[in-house]
Amino acid sequence: MNDAPRKGPRIRWLSLAEIVGVAALVVAGLGYWDSHRERVQEDRARLEADRDRAQAARAHDAETKASALGLAFLMTAAPDSAGDRLRLTSVHPEQVIQTQTLRFPSVIRPDGVETTGNPRIDVRWIEEPTRKLKRKSPQGRIPVAVLTTFIEGGQTKTDRAVYMVGYSLHPRLLGGAQVELEGLSLARRNVPGDLQAAADQTWVRMLLTGR
Repeated sequence: MNDAPRKGPRIRWLSLAEIVGVAALVVAGLGYWDSHRERVQEDRARLEADRDRAQAARAHDAETKASALGLAFLMTAAPDSAGDRLRLTSVHPEQVIQTQTLRFPSVIRPDGVETTGNPRIDVRWIEEPTRKLKRKSPQGRIPVAVLTTFIEGGQTKTDRAVYMVGYSLHPRLLGGAQVELEGLSLARRNVPGDLQAAADQTWVRMLLTGR
């Protein structure tokens, strides 16, 4: 019995040209993938850079606003119930007053007053000469030049300004009129030179103008 040889599938070997073509396709595919991945990474890096720039711009704007706010130091005052003291505070809570030098007109008080950690104006500093002022009105104002050292954003800063101290006179049977402090208002900011001279000049102007 003759066994005929089985015919299996014929194996076709690729030619050199075909191998080169396949290799070229593989290389091209890898190149496209690398190029695509680089573009994705570049786009991601660009988006992150844009986000960082936007955050930096917002932070800069916030710092600029905070800096502008820091230039506008302003005090307000609250009298106690008896009117014998004004408690001084900054209108901005982030500005913490450390020390102050206060200068009143020489005719009211020839020497200055220094405070540390307790910003205030006491009526006893100006009471007696204020009581003796010849005024037609029971209310009046006295200028005070103030040098303030305060902390803002971890930095020590200073402010030089002239304020007006409002007061009122209340007649008594004994000891003359009682002087009560009413409040505080800003008159001048960024005062140069000698504070005593600034207080005296403001006082003279008030007398000449009747204000």
